[in-house]
Amino acid sequence: MHSERLIPRGTPESRAVTERVQVVMDLTSRLNVLRHGDVEGRTALLAEILGRPVPPTLTLYPPFYCDHGLRLDFGERVFVNQNCSFYDLGGITIGDRTMIGPGVTLATAGHPVGPGERFDGITTAPLTIESNVWVGANVTVTPGVTIGAGSVVAAGAVVAKDVPPGSLVSSTGWVRRRELI
Repeated sequence: MHSERLIPRGTPESRAVTERVQVVMDLTSRLNVLRHGDVEGRTALLAEILGRPVPPTLTLYPPFYCDHGLRLDFGERVFVNQNCSFYDLGGITIGDRTMIGPGVTLATAGHPVGPGERFDGITTAPLTIESNVWVGANVTVTPGVTIGAGSVVAAGAVVAKDVPPGSLVSSTGWVRRRELI
């Protein structure tokens, strides 16, 4: 896995992560009860979650969930549909003109695999979605993955390895496509 690292349990870093998660859970719960038409309120809460202004061309429909917020970077003209969960502790970068369908989970954290090590802390690895990608409904992308520019990930797929640019990925694997870049 790319750049996987462990945040050991019981350290100042793990305590800071826990505190941040609590703040963001409060912010996302507030975001998710706003009226759909309250775009200004949604933009203000997203800016608090991200810790910086929201790209003006971002469209994000609640409900939306994330765990850290400060490690989530949106490009220009990104669309995120309802009921998405972006666990960004390891860092998520979403490129320009990317479309993300409903129910998508982007995960950058996990636990060590060995049974004796699972409670030692949290493992993280960054996740990158390059430009002009379409991620279909109910897709799960695991830590450390890069989805190449111009790719399409079909609904319901679980992406656990890098996707070359210009590919079509489904639950049965990936198939090279004509370059869309």
